[in-house]
Amino acid sequence: MSAIEPTVTQKFHDTFLENNKQNALQRSVVKNGISASAEDQSAQVNNVPVFSVDLTTGKVSNQKQSGRCWMFAALNTFRHKMINSFNLKDFELSQNYTFFWDKYEKSNYFYENIIATADQDLDSRKVAFLLATPQQDGGQWDMIVSIFQKYGVVPKTVMPESSNSSNSRDLNNYLNKKLRKDAVTLREMMISGKPAAEVQEAKETMLGEVYNLLAISLGTPPETFDFEYRDEEKNYHLDQNLTPQSFYEKYVGVDLTEYISIINAPTSDKPYNQTYTVEMLGNVVGGKEVKYINVDMSTFKKLAIAQLEQGESVWFGCDVGQSSTRDSGIMSLDAYDMNDLFDIDFTMTKAERLDYGESLMTHAMVLTGVDLIDNNSTKWKVENSWGEKVGAKGFFVMSDAWMDEYTYQIVVRKEFLSAELQEVWKQEPTILAPWDPMGALA
Repeated sequence: MSAIEPTVTQKFHDTFLENNKQNALQRSVVKNGISASAEDQSAQVNNVPVFSVDLTTGKVSNQKQSGRCWMFAALNTFRHKMINSFNLKDFELSQNYTFFWDKYEKSNYFYENIIATADQDLDSRKVAFLLATPQQDGGQWDMIVSIFQKYGVVPKTVMPESSNSSNSRDLNNYLNKKLRKDAVTLREMMISGKPAAEVQEAKETMLGEVYNLLAISLGTPPETFDFEYRDEEKNYHLDQNLTPQSFYEKYVGVDLTEYISIINAPTSDKPYNQTYTVEMLGNVVGGKEVKYINVDMSTFKKLAIAQLEQGESVWFGCDVGQSSTRDSGIMSLDAYDMNDLFDIDFTMTKAERLDYGESLMTHAMVLTGVDLIDNNSTKWKVENSWGEKVGAKGFFVMSDAWMDEYTYQIVVRKEFLSAELQEVWKQEPTILAPWDPMGALA
C-alpha cells in the first residue's frame, strides 16, 4: 500500500489556488451548498407538469418521518380506486394499521430466520446480515400484499396515525433492541439442543411482548368497526360491523393475485426474461413469495403505459435521491450539473451502479400519468407521499431518461404481459443472495 506523500498534497494545494474558476466555484459552494450551486433550472423547463394521460387521484398523503413509502404507495393505489368507485373526497386508508401488522410479522420473520441460522457462526455473513437490521420500516410490494391478504385494511378514521407511526425512530430503536436480545436466547436454545417445541414456546412469549410494545406505541388494531362517510354529493353512508377483511373485499376488491412485480436490473448475473426471488426477504412467514420478472427497459415502460391507459395507477420503486429536486419535484438527469461543478465525470451505467453499490431502490411512489408523443413516453407524473409542500402539491415530474436510469420496479396486472412473459412468470425463480441490490427495501 502506498501512503500519500506530503509533496503530492502540496502540489494539489498549489494547483487549486492557481485556478481562478475553481476559486470562484469554491465561494459559491461553501456559501450555498453543493446541490444549490449545481442546480440547473432547465430541468424544470424541460419537465412541465402537463401529461397526455393524467389520472384523477385526490390529494397526496404524508408518510412524515417514517420509511413507509412502499406501504403508502400501495394504499394510494387502492385509494384511487375507492375515490372513483364511491365518490369519496380526501379519503385515506390507515397506514398505521398496516404498519402495526408489518412490524409484528417482521418480528416473527426475524425470529424464524435466527432459529434457521443458529448452526452458523455469529460472524457468518447471513447471521451478520440479520442482526445488522432485525427489522425496519421499508418493504417490497409482495410484502404488503402478504399483510393485505392476512389482515385486510381499514379506513384511516378507524386507526389514525400515531406519534410513533409518523416518526418511527424510537419505535425501531427499541424494537430492534428487543429482537437482538431475543436472538441471544433463541440461538443459545438451539445450540444447546432444546426441543423445537420449547424453542417455539419461547418465541411465542417473545411475540407477545412485541405485540404489547406495538400496541402501546401504535394503538390496538380494530377487529370490527363501522364505516361512516359522506360522498362528494353530501350523501350520508353508514356500513356497520365490518372486519378489516370484509372491508377490503367490499370496498377495495382488488384481486392481488393478478398483480406481479416487474424489474429492470441490467446486470450480467440477471438475464432478462427470467424470474428471481431473494433469500430471507419477506415479512409474513407463509405469505406471498417476493418474485420478479426482469425485463428490458422498453418492455418495462410499455407495461406501465398500458396500465395507465386503462385508468389504473402503477406502484413503482426507484432511487429517488439521485438527480432529483425535492422542493420543485423534478426527477431529471439534468437537475444538477455536478460534472461541470467539480470538473469530474461521475457517469456510470445502470448496471455498474447496481454492481458497485452506487444505486438501488430506496423509495416507492405511484405513477399517475404519462406524456406520450407518437406513442413514446417523454415524462411521467408521480404521486409522492411527502405531503403537499414539495413538488406541485406533492406531485413530481420524472423525465423518461431518469426512469431509464433510476427506476427499478413496477407492479402491473398480468394481463398486460405478452404470452411469452406470462409463461416466464410460471418458472421457478432464481434465488438471489439476501444482500443483492434487488432485495433493497423501499
